Amino acid sequence: MAPCSGLWGGKAGGDHYRGTPVVVKMENPNWSISEISSPDDDDEEFLVGGRRKGGRGKNAKQITWVLLLKAHRAAGCLASLASTAVALGAAARRRVAAGRTDADAGAAAAAGESPVLRSRFYGFIKAFLALSVLLLIVELGAYINGWDDLAASALALPVIGVESLYASWLRFRATYIAPLIQFLTDACVVLFLIQSADRLIQCLGCFYVHLKRIKPTPKSPALLDAEDPDAGYYPMVLVQIPMCNEKEVYQQSIAAVCNLDWPRSNFLVQVLDDSDDPTTQTLIREEVLKWQQNGARIVYRHRVLRDGYKAGNLKSAMSCSYVKDYEFVAIFDADFQPNPDFLKRTVPHFKDNDELGLVQARWSFVNKDENLLTRLQNINLCFHFEVEQQVNGIFLNFFGFNGTAGVWRIKALDDSGGWMERTTVEDMDIAVRAHLKGWKFIFLNDVECQCELPESYEAYRKQQHRWHSGPMQLFRLCLPDIIKCKIAFWKKANLIFLFFLLRKLILPFYSFTLFCIILPMTMFVPEAELPDWVVCYIPALMSLLNILPSPKSFPFIIPYLLFENTMSVTKFNAMISGLFQLGSAYEWVVTKKSGRSSEGDLIALAPKELKHQKTESAPNLDAIAKEQSAPRKDAKKKHNRIYKKELALSLLLLTAAARSLLSKQGIHFYFLLFQGISFLLVGLDLIGEQIE
Repeated sequence: MAPCSGLWGGKAGGDHYRGTPVVVKMENPNWSISEISSPDDDDEEFLVGGRRKGGRGKNAKQITWVLLLKAHRAAGCLASLASTAVALGAAARRRVAAGRTDADAGAAAAAGESPVLRSRFYGFIKAFLALSVLLLIVELGAYINGWDDLAASALALPVIGVESLYASWLRFRATYIAPLIQFLTDACVVLFLIQSADRLIQCLGCFYVHLKRIKPTPKSPALLDAEDPDAGYYPMVLVQIPMCNEKEVYQQSIAAVCNLDWPRSNFLVQVLDDSDDPTTQTLIREEVLKWQQNGARIVYRHRVLRDGYKAGNLKSAMSCSYVKDYEFVAIFDADFQPNPDFLKRTVPHFKDNDELGLVQARWSFVNKDENLLTRLQNINLCFHFEVEQQVNGIFLNFFGFNGTAGVWRIKALDDSGGWMERTTVEDMDIAVRAHLKGWKFIFLNDVECQCELPESYEAYRKQQHRWHSGPMQLFRLCLPDIIKCKIAFWKKANLIFLFFLLRKLILPFYSFTLFCIILPMTMFVPEAELPDWVVCYIPALMSLLNILPSPKSFPFIIPYLLFENTMSVTKFNAMISGLFQLGSAYEWVVTKKSGRSSEGDLIALAPKELKHQKTESAPNLDAIAKEQSAPRKDAKKKHNRIYKKELALSLLLLTAAARSLLSKQGIHFYFLLFQGISFLLVGLDLIGEQIE
């Protein structure tokens, strides 16, 4: 048989191509080259005199393969970016073609916004946008005609015609408009620096806590086996699960709470159902009945009239006659799944600590990697718990109750006046009143409770509106009580200036005013200056500090910075609504859940060894998982919407970016450009859950 011939085989006749056989391993995302030496390489590697033979060809082939593979990888990245851009473009076209906006009937009310405030706020943004477009046209005309030189001589040289009008505008702008804008700029910069200093001090406090390994520890010894309640500290605990039309998550929360590792005779579960949907009520009632038949001490309560929303629900539950037999109450929202040892790790802190009113646990999220929106929320909430709650809990023994995943001493609730329906932030309300009564709080950063993050921008926007309008309502109501209260002066100052004014009012005010209004104005009124360090360096540093508690999110630092500025519109709008007691400030909208717990999560809730009941009698959690994974026929159809305020602000910022090119302001241009694109993506609802 003739010798093999071809490109990789040897030639007939004995001569063959010299080269280095290689094996190319293409493993996504990395490639590597493994070189294999031929048997006769050692014999023919060197010629007489020590000169190399074939080494240059070997290296050339290796470099060629590496370059080809890297080019293939780069082409793959470009193709991925191109497909993403095409997908975004298609989604944007669908939004525009559908024409659904946040001004649709019912959408604004569902979002908790006042129609009057919404129309005035949107009208202000539209007017500002029209003015900026007009000024851009004027500046472009002046730039094309070379009138930009008039800026230096407008006050001295008389001109005629159109040039005289432009020169008059320059004089008016420099004399009257620029000083006003500069004053507003300086005021916002001062507020910005104060808030940044507060953020930095909190981060230093967190660093000190980690450095010294400071951690709240219970004064009592470790609990003994829960089989014998008399052998350890197992006080009577009431567990409440308030819910309203949350059929996506009720099964997992009830299952998790019923499997808490605590003597069955020493805790009772209240399922507080405010649902107005008869089907949901029936499902929840049947689920409670299942657990009752399996030995769990659980009761179902339903209110016909949903007065006071969650606060009214909790207040009604605390009025039951049997509540007097319990010393503590643990509260979990419908999407929260506590670990079995939750009570064992929280309740012992109350023993021999009569001044302690609240033990708060940290949240963790089952869907934090679901989309870009959930990743950005995870950054914010990780900072909130790791830094804000932990530092305030250790150094001040006070922080805002998060409304869930916490254990209250019932005596502290009663002493503080109980649950009140006067605001939509009943959790913060009760925490402030308990603090004024002298009760202390503990935050446990190492005790986590799983929950869900909103996956759509619409749901997140509603949630943030409630979270930022409620504190302003509460501030108006609590200010007289804070001033008259007989607590230390520094505690009053902390409540008024730090807890309310700086973190709840000033933060959304300067974020929106400085980066969405003043910065674009300085592009059209260049006599007023906004330093580069305010636009770029300090915000970048603050974003870096925010992202430190979640280091895996570091690649999202730039999207996080841009998105926080984008959300300042919603937060500012909510803050104004709550501060001036507008109608939307009292609207409660339940954040929609997706029921993201997997089948494995639900099965894990089944106890391996029930102490007071047989395992075979537990509810069928496999069936629960399959039921949750199946699409619901009665689910209300959802849509992505166009958000007009965000869209108008994107056009405003992009217009200001175009104007900044005429002034050759590099950092300002890039910031305005990317911030405008961020507003555009959010305005077209391209950041969260995409509904086909």
